[in-house]
Amino acid sequence: MIPERRLFVVGGGRGERRRARAAWNNRGMRHFDLCVIGSGSGNSIIDERFDDWRVALVDGKEWFGGTCLNAGCIPTKMFAHPADVAESARHAAALGVDVGGVQVRWGEVRDRIFGRIDPIVASGEAHRRDSANVAVFRERARFIAPKVLAVGAEQFSADRIVIAAGSRPWIPDVPGIDDPAVAGRIHTSDTIMRLPTLPRSLIIVGGGLVAAEFAHIFAAYGTQVTLLHRGQKLLRHADEEVSSRFTDLISRRIVLRLGQQLASVEDTGGRIEVGTTDDDGIEYFFEAEQLLVATGRVPNSDTLDLAVAGVEVEDGGRIRVDEYQRTTADGIWALGDVSSPWQLKHVANHEARVVQHNLLHPDELRASDHRFVPQAVFSGPQVASVGRTEQECRDLGLRYAVGLRDYGSVAYGWAMEDSDHFAKVIADPATGLLLGAHIIGPDAANLIQPLVQAMSTGLDVRTMARGQYWIHPALAEVVENALLAVELD
Repeated sequence: MIPERRLFVVGGGRGERRRARAAWNNRGMRHFDLCVIGSGSGNSIIDERFDDWRVALVDGKEWFGGTCLNAGCIPTKMFAHPADVAESARHAAALGVDVGGVQVRWGEVRDRIFGRIDPIVASGEAHRRDSANVAVFRERARFIAPKVLAVGAEQFSADRIVIAAGSRPWIPDVPGIDDPAVAGRIHTSDTIMRLPTLPRSLIIVGGGLVAAEFAHIFAAYGTQVTLLHRGQKLLRHADEEVSSRFTDLISRRIVLRLGQQLASVEDTGGRIEVGTTDDDGIEYFFEAEQLLVATGRVPNSDTLDLAVAGVEVEDGGRIRVDEYQRTTADGIWALGDVSSPWQLKHVANHEARVVQHNLLHPDELRASDHRFVPQAVFSGPQVASVGRTEQECRDLGLRYAVGLRDYGSVAYGWAMEDSDHFAKVIADPATGLLLGAHIIGPDAANLIQPLVQAMSTGLDVRTMARGQYWIHPALAEVVENALLAVELD
């Protein structure tokens, strides 16, 4: 229990703070200066500058530390790297290198990953529990009045509240998916990485980032992967040329069935059968040992009873925020997946820094910068992008020019014997400023970064291409050559 003498009410005079303290003490409630709901990016807000604030940190999820650390960015990339190594070994013969058969030891990979992550999670929670001014609650929070929360059996109030409650996998409502007989074989990204053994066969339902990454991982590990997607291309939000190329390349490694709408799930005596229908209503059935449902994520806003607090929610469940991350309720902020359309960790971290500043400097508010948000898919191949796609430029009626170069057009691409991948940049032909950039191929997530920097700093394509050295024969030359390929006015 935190000593009562550490209680503060931020703002107002001494008398106001005394009256506020007395009012809530009379109600039998604890009172906090700040409550943070969510232990992912929201947890990073609480640093030494809040040592004289009384803080409540609430997270009712199974794990402490958020999705990225436990079931998202970090463990998936730790699984993806061995997948990249395995795929490289399989294709080494084309370079004159014989490595023999490739076998992935699933248990060792899994235990190495979570043997690092789980202790970090435990120590992170222990650190917060040891903080003199932070009370940790490991039960679900819900509003019962403006700025008043019920957490388990306790109720408390707070002057300021930050909602960083994240998101969760969305499970479609189809017959059989709730059947206890198949529950142990239906997985989301929350559970698939902790399987006791590597499945010999896996069905993945979905066509976005999560589906693409796990299709790569399990196929590289030796699992027979069947990917079922309702659309006609994977990564539908990507640039159309990237989406088409990725769909083609991944289909060479897995069984890909497009135009398939999930219709049913059924136990078949130790295996799982997935039924689908196509656009003509024809039924199909697929069978495997395990099923991964990767059909998107939904914000956890519906778990908080937000209407009671006056916090408005947009279509799709995202909490409505302004440029300062303020919700529609005074003194309540939101950040990350619960309010952001991007659902990316680096966006949540940026927004957490903005909220932190605004809590500490209420008279000097800082706005979030969402102009140029990059993202990457760590699949096989990698995909990375920033800014507008070519189709978005067309839809908006923008004038644009495209520069595209294949990996195989530069010296390091020759060394790799690459014939499948490319870098594409889109620029305003009048100003030379970048409108977007899209890369598919090895190291795409790294190659995109100088283009993010150029967009963020207003560097035009000619200055970027000729105003600096590009190391020869590094793979980055594919970016340089794509920039030089843009035809400006």
